[in-house]
Amino acid sequence: MKTLNIKKLAVVLSLLVTGIISFAFINQERITVKGSDTMVILAQKWAEVYMKKNPTASIQVTGGGSGVGISALINGSTDICNASRKMKQSEIDKLKDRYNTLGVEVPCAKDGITIYLHPGNKVKELTLKQLSDIFAGRIKNWKDLGGANADIRLYGRENSSGTYVFFKDNVVKADYAPNCQTLPGTAAVVNAVKKDVNGIGYGGAAYSTGIEICKVKKDTNSPAYEANATTIKNNQYPITRYLYMYLRNRPTGAMKAYIDWILSPEGQGLVTEMGYFPVR
Repeated sequence: MKTLNIKKLAVVLSLLVTGIISFAFINQERITVKGSDTMVILAQKWAEVYMKKNPTASIQVTGGGSGVGISALINGSTDICNASRKMKQSEIDKLKDRYNTLGVEVPCAKDGITIYLHPGNKVKELTLKQLSDIFAGRIKNWKDLGGANADIRLYGRENSSGTYVFFKDNVVKADYAPNCQTLPGTAAVVNAVKKDVNGIGYGGAAYSTGIEICKVKKDTNSPAYEANATTIKNNQYPITRYLYMYLRNRPTGAMKAYIDWILSPEGQGLVTEMGYFPVR
């Protein structure tokens, strides 16, 4: 008789535990985030810290590029899209056609697209026009820029990247040179330039550790600036941009709480900690 009661008790306890786990899973505040590789280390940090403070929250962050994130937002497979560029009108139109909404744009950080050089390169600063000529293939040798007599080797992002689009639209203003090697992530661009004394690449400021940073001038008569907290805040660095979160609709509930926290002093403090720049 006692054995039977123990067995019943074990079954009851097992059902209770299963029920508690199921209830907890159902009541998790699940949020999916996808998109910009430039933003991924920041988004992962936000999620990590927020989940420690809010045990019921479950935030999944993946990269893939701004274009991939925007596509996921349109097809409904992510709650938040991270993008290092603005949505295109054609993408907004698709969102409107599917959900009858123009979406919600949330600027959440600032970034300075940084020009990476090998430490052995004698060139230390470039104008926007020179960067355009380099990445469009009009300037092909470092000697034309005061450097060594050597071919310039170009490294950039793949075309699903918001950084690729922003740099093309705002700096190159032409098609990239055919010999520009496209790499799947900013870290890969940095690593390529580290190994190539004649290489040049571009990407987010947060990835610039351990690489030579090229100062950038608006034109030949302007001072040269490096991307840092002061030059970004004062709008002095010529290749400054906002980083965005895009949503299908105005956030409510758990989503609103998370975004409000990202924009709070604590969330923006992590922006600085991770090598980006606060939105205000």
